[in-house]
Amino acid sequence: MKKKYLFPFFFVALFLGCRSETKEGKMLSVTIEPQRYFLENIVGDSYKINTIVPAGVSPETYEPTPAMMMKLAKSAIFFKVGFLGFENAWAERLKKNNPDVKIVNCSERIELIYGEHHHATGKSEEEDEHTLLPDPHVWSSPKTARIFAENMYRALITSDPQNEEFYREKFSELIEKIDRTDSIITQLLMDIPSRSFIIYHPALSYLARDYGLKQYSIEFEGKNPSPAQMKALIDIARKEGINVVFVQQGFDTKNAIVVANEIGAKVYRINPLAYEWDKELIRIAHILAGK
Repeated sequence: MKKKYLFPFFFVALFLGCRSETKEGKMLSVTIEPQRYFLENIVGDSYKINTIVPAGVSPETYEPTPAMMMKLAKSAIFFKVGFLGFENAWAERLKKNNPDVKIVNCSERIELIYGEHHHATGKSEEEDEHTLLPDPHVWSSPKTARIFAENMYRALITSDPQNEEFYREKFSELIEKIDRTDSIITQLLMDIPSRSFIIYHPALSYLARDYGLKQYSIEFEGKNPSPAQMKALIDIARKEGINVVFVQQGFDTKNAIVVANEIGAKVYRINPLAYEWDKELIRIAHILAGK
């Protein structure tokens, strides 16, 4: 669903323009919980980490509260995903009002997927219809997560060089965890009944690309599908022998259940925004492998 992000900018500007010189400890901010997982693995308890989007809330429709913006303004670094929902609407405003808050794009240097994901740009509907932005779910694959986490690490050693050795050791341990997750997923998906799956919102594009899978989305250009689109999806699912339908936490299951009943598949509720990023991806791979 396309949505214009009409924030109470006058409140936001007020809070951002009145930043206190005294920070609440040493604070870093991230947009979503998987980022907190990566960052905590690198910094340990050296910083307080603030997650902007609450658990169970879609980051593509979330509107930060003035209180949350105050926390963000008190952070040393804000690690944004890159192209996710509200980030595009107010990152520049934050930079203008609080130039001492460093903003890091965690999607830098990742080979992005274009053309499959539609989300709000802050433009008119007529302009937005013709705007294809990168799929923002770059954390959904261990292969892209390596680069994602490295962008965090690089920003930290630049901002806090005196602790570079500590960050380097912690980052090396994190990469080992990511590589182990990669290895487990590779083994699980090596020989599976179907390499295609259906998902309500296309949040696993990078996982699909990197592991030779095919993702089919129930949602069409951010909207519920028409009857004709549902029929076309069901025909594809039957042809490709799809037996897994995913629904993300917080999304309506009605259309997913309809599709699953038509093709004899099972609906699985998943959470790509889970803090325990590695466990959730491995769980998804287990489901696809039928184990």
